[in-house]
Amino acid sequence: MTVESILAKLVSFPVLGGESNLSIIHWIKDHIESYGIEVNLVPNEEGDKASLHCRIGPEVDGGVILSGHSDVVPVKGQEWTTDPFTLTDKGDGKLYGRGSCDMKGFLACCLAALPQMVNANLKKPIYFAFSYDEEVGCLAAPELARAINTHYRETPKYAIIGEPSLMEPIVGQKGIYILETYVNGSAGHSSRIKQEVSAIHEAARLILWLEAKMDQLIADKRLDDRFHPPHSSIHIGLVNGGIAPNVIADKAHFYWDLRTIPMDDIQSIVDEFEAYCRQREQELHAIFPGFEIKTIEHHPPVPHLDTKADDDVVDLIKRISGNSKWDTVSYAAEAGQFANEGFQSAICGPGSIAQAHRADEYIAKEQLEKGVKMLEKLTAELSSNDFS
Repeated sequence: MTVESILAKLVSFPVLGGESNLSIIHWIKDHIESYGIEVNLVPNEEGDKASLHCRIGPEVDGGVILSGHSDVVPVKGQEWTTDPFTLTDKGDGKLYGRGSCDMKGFLACCLAALPQMVNANLKKPIYFAFSYDEEVGCLAAPELARAINTHYRETPKYAIIGEPSLMEPIVGQKGIYILETYVNGSAGHSSRIKQEVSAIHEAARLILWLEAKMDQLIADKRLDDRFHPPHSSIHIGLVNGGIAPNVIADKAHFYWDLRTIPMDDIQSIVDEFEAYCRQREQELHAIFPGFEIKTIEHHPPVPHLDTKADDDVVDLIKRISGNSKWDTVSYAAEAGQFANEGFQSAICGPGSIAQAHRADEYIAKEQLEKGVKMLEKLTAELSSNDFS
């Protein structure tokens, strides 16, 4: 199968983040196994989702993991001019479809390069590691990376996460943590604002505290110029509360995300916020003993990636991609999770992140070709006695 025909098949599976991915993951499993490669599944507890991993090549240390996710974001509410789950060629050098860029294009490149990998005289192995639920919090990657570490007797050295980067090595990503804060106040007539505890007023104070914390980090020169913006960011994206303008709100809640540069610690910022919440509770219990602030995680924190520009994995990607530059990103990906398992990790894949998550998502045919060529060069590198 060609890379385009494989991509067309992958796009046809409308597997959204949070949903069962067994349809697409079993098709990929069957495709890989048709080349005589043993595939291992890493299912979730419910058994309705699974990641997969496999090894192509010898059972020796020092191999390379190729990582990608099988889920995509929703299309509801977007104005598509094509069927999002049918790969469409408009004759403009682009292939349109949900996930064509993020990141089924990379999965298609891996599967298209598989025959050459199988037939090569690999001195070091190549591993596929395809996950689920990346789009709803990078939920499966930690278990998948651990499974690779524990399943094989040998130890891979590198991990290339094929998020769309226009084939440019990405050496850093910010960490991300999405949280929900709930405020329980006391209802009453709006004229009694000083005799009650407004959940909305208190939520506003908490939001301003978070903004002030971000500003303080900047003032303290907690900066990393590799990133854009070069500081940790705290953003409140959704606020709800109240039932009428003349009723003191007894309920309010807001969603916020925290994106940290490598020098900042996600948990320490959350702990400071929690300390301020406990302070406010103590101050207002005299007015309303039931006043409470509760923060829960929307999904577990995703760790940052902090690969050094002169690390071996970056040199490897430069050689096989033909791209001598490097960059960082502020979005979350699974690279930091693979790095935490001890694999030298970086992001590099076909397509542009600017096309991800939008209507009429596409990947340029030229990018797909470059993705396949990169993996062909990787195969050649790993077939060389000089590779280390």
